[in-house]
Amino acid sequence: MGLAVAVYCGSRFGDAAAYEQAARALGQLIAERGDSLVYGGGRVGLMGAVADAALAAGGRVVGVIPQALMDREVGHAGLTELHVVQTMHERKQLMAERADAFIALPGGIGTLEELYEVWSWQQLGYHDKPVALLNVAGYYDALLAFMRVSHQRGFVSPAQYHALLVDDDAARLLDRVRDAAAQATARDDYSQI
Repeated sequence: MGLAVAVYCGSRFGDAAAYEQAARALGQLIAERGDSLVYGGGRVGLMGAVADAALAAGGRVVGVIPQALMDREVGHAGLTELHVVQTMHERKQLMAERADAFIALPGGIGTLEELYEVWSWQQLGYHDKPVALLNVAGYYDALLAFMRVSHQRGFVSPAQYHALLVDDDAARLLDRVRDAAAQATARDDYSQI
């Protein structure tokens, strides 16, 4: 059975075609590898692109969306599963529970908040699932430079700094995420002995 990969990304397309191309490539790869996509349930922007590509490739797509966004008619009607929840907190919690790994594509403050939340939960030991960043067309270069400063100045430990998997190639990043998830599963299995 494949991984359930949570993808965080923008509800807009941004200013470069490369962002949508990367979202579609990631969705297609997730499906082709037998993994499932867990995402925010929207049909707009990069969210819609990643979901549509996974569905077109025959993949399983699980969306989680708050009622307020469904009421604005931005929910995706063609998903394998669509969970409508009441709050953003419920959305993020359910996505985290359903996912075996997390990948952020380009996005705005919501995407950053989701990425940092699961990365900080990893640091706190709430999960040991891989957290990754697909750095499309250098979109996250400035953020990564800032994180280097945070690490160099002692606010982010070496282990946590290196725990974030970063790549600019979707296939390579998925390979790294799968390897990290397998290692986490092996650690968990060993700890049960």
